[in-house]
Amino acid sequence: MDLPEIEKLIKFVQNSGVSEVSLEQKDFKITIKTTHGAMVMPAQVSQVPHIVHTPAPAPVSAAAAPSVASAPKETPVSGDEGKYITIKSPMIGTFYRSSTPEKPVFANVGDEIKPGKVLCIIEAMKLFNEIESEVSGKIIKVLVDNATPVEYDQPLFLIDPS
Repeated sequence: MDLPEIEKLIKFVQNSGVSEVSLEQKDFKITIKTTHGAMVMPAQVSQVPHIVHTPAPAPVSAAAAPSVASAPKETPVSGDEGKYITIKSPMIGTFYRSSTPEKPVFANVGDEIKPGKVLCIIEAMKLFNEIESEVSGKIIKVLVDNATPVEYDQPLFLIDPS
């Protein structure tokens, strides 16, 4: 199975409303899981669910596969905060401002950030995913409390790009 076929399968699962699809062929097995009609998406550079290609019979779950951290979605905000960029969570998990309780936070209000700067960690299924900025600017507001659950696409930070 090649990448375009896998992408078609992912789109099918997203559009069909099923909660899980498993496909096994002679040399690999793939499982794609969803929750409540939405994909469970570990952070990916392409923002596509992580698919693991391994020899059968070892079953592999898309939701439990190791992930490569990527920058979250960043979109403009409307209203009074229209000039700011909102950095959103790329996954469901637990938001942490530092790597351990004893260490300083990755980013504070007023900090100048650049692309590649780690802003926080989101833990999903015992995997700790560093969330990096894709923009330069100044942190105006942290929108989530430390050690709280976050949803996919939930706003985390407000950034002033000027």
